[in-house]
Amino acid sequence: MRAQGPATLAGFGAILLWSALAVLTTATGDVPPFQLTAITFATGGLAGLAVLLWRGETGVLRQRPAVWALGVGGLFLYHALYFAALRSAPPAEAGLVNYLWPLLIVLFSALLPGETLRLRHIVGALTGFAGLVVLFVGKGEGFSALSAGYGLAFAAAFVWAGYSVASRRFAAVPSGAVAGFCLATAALAGVLHVATERTVWPQDAGQWAALALLGLGPAGAAFFLWDHGVKRGDIRLIGVLSYAAPVLSTLWLVAAGRAEAGWPLAAACAMIVVGAAVASR
Repeated sequence: MRAQGPATLAGFGAILLWSALAVLTTATGDVPPFQLTAITFATGGLAGLAVLLWRGETGVLRQRPAVWALGVGGLFLYHALYFAALRSAPPAEAGLVNYLWPLLIVLFSALLPGETLRLRHIVGALTGFAGLVVLFVGKGEGFSALSAGYGLAFAAAFVWAGYSVASRRFAAVPSGAVAGFCLATAALAGVLHVATERTVWPQDAGQWAALALLGLGPAGAAFFLWDHGVKRGDIRLIGVLSYAAPVLSTLWLVAAGRAEAGWPLAAACAMIVVGAAVASR
């Protein structure tokens, strides 16, 4: 576990960056989803490519087709399904279903060589998900009529959990290869944007700054940290810690004056901390 510590922290670093996704996205104005994905992933991919060029490590982009299929398929398919879910079901409800992926990561990890799924991992993951439910219900949000969007949200969760766990089977692939995956994802999202959306650009310097931060953080550095974390860290603990993302996201929104604090947020925080403590004991 100690040897996995730095990589596990890298995975948690990705979670911290993803927690700023909502507050930064709301600050970008009315840029449509696929255009936003194309721009931010292009920003993150180009930043990663610049680092590879500086280090003289562009050779890491030469990977076999299976690696590219997993990397691009995981990043692009997850976001395509998630955005489709948001269009087909209420965003808050779709978000809750989507956040089954940390639990699925914990469960899928049992399929990896040398990994053992113990009761404490399952209890920790379920406690974390219960905390998310408390946050959701406490905000007065309930499930509406059955929608195909929920199926899309679950499919997105399944894809992201599968991508994260399967990445561990390619642990020898340097995380720098993610730069190529991000650029390919940006290209695919750009095609979908042109086919389905109207182009809307940020209206002021603040919105452009938020767009740049999205590309460098939640849609950039986060994926490099996540790749390193799930490949070399304690993937079960990372799965449980992932439930901190929606809670931290709400805290960011509260700090920005876009949401209100209350007992559901405090209870969710406590349950996620307890879940992580149980899983890592």
